[in-house]
Amino acid sequence: MTQPTPPAPTPLTYRDAGVDIDAGNELVERIKPLVRRSFRPEVMGGLGGFGALFDLSGKYREPVLVSGTDGVGTKLKLAQQLNRHDTIGIDLVGMCVNDVLVQGAEPLFFLDYFATGKLDVDSTVAVVGGIARGCELSGCALIGGETAEMPDMYGPGEYDLAGFTVGAVEKSRLLDGARVRAGDVLIGLASSGAHSNGYSLIRRIFDRAGRPADLDLGGVKLVDALMAPTTLYVKPVLDLLKTHDATGAIHAMAHITGGGLTENIIRVVPEGLGLDIAASAWTLPPVFDWLQREGAVADAEMWRTFNCGIGFVLIVAAEQVAAAESDLVRLGLSHWRIGEVVKAGGAERVRIG
Repeated sequence: MTQPTPPAPTPLTYRDAGVDIDAGNELVERIKPLVRRSFRPEVMGGLGGFGALFDLSGKYREPVLVSGTDGVGTKLKLAQQLNRHDTIGIDLVGMCVNDVLVQGAEPLFFLDYFATGKLDVDSTVAVVGGIARGCELSGCALIGGETAEMPDMYGPGEYDLAGFTVGAVEKSRLLDGARVRAGDVLIGLASSGAHSNGYSLIRRIFDRAGRPADLDLGGVKLVDALMAPTTLYVKPVLDLLKTHDATGAIHAMAHITGGGLTENIIRVVPEGLGLDIAASAWTLPPVFDWLQREGAVADAEMWRTFNCGIGFVLIVAAEQVAAAESDLVRLGLSHWRIGEVVKAGGAERVRIG
């Protein structure tokens, strides 16, 4: 007896499996003009190649390349819950370029990685537009990236971000903390808010408080304060370094990220030295005051979790502080003298009081 012929399987496409190549192509076309605005003269070619090209010849005599990679943590969850995607890319750039800036490096180019379960072109354009804007504001070229559509890996509306940057600095101008000495003064540069750190705790407090998004914090809504993009310190700080290069006034710098004021500044301070930070030197910004009060967060926990209003720190020779502060005023950077480097022994090297 002849067996019946089984029905032919239904033809499948990549789109049937959850990956829309046409949407990906549309995304590339829409972000091209945004990306081009971040280009520098050293960028060779455009988007679409297998590798991005950057011509470093002629700019440095003894270049040291400084690289950094980072993400924005669970601030992404808040951005997705609030459907606010336009500035999270600035956060991504800030986390990376502010890090390489610490060693005196000028960020040259940036690469991003965007992954999602199902590509939503509009929200992705908003995210990448923020990345391009952050690069433009930092003088850093967005020369490549990856957009990955991965069905079943992420829930509806979810996406993940990672960034990578390469900077360069003349070997003779590299800042590694070796010049830091007792008596140096800490100048704290104002942050725009929590930047991209501590958001697992922030979201917990926000949820427990009933998500009062429109709560007024001195003329700013709570939700706007929580989503304020990371301050980009690159251009003004590079200007400051160039101005004071001959005097060697800036001995070291620190980007205040995860670990807060307690754990970041000390990373660039040699053994045998410590930090004496005066908490009274600046006023805790309203968003941090609300977080501490609403979350009943102890002072020590605030210092080691958040930047508490100080996003970047300069360690400056005492005799050069006045000149440095004058330039910070010229550059429009709000700042405070927040402490000094002291001799210290033992395990406890950071005092905040």
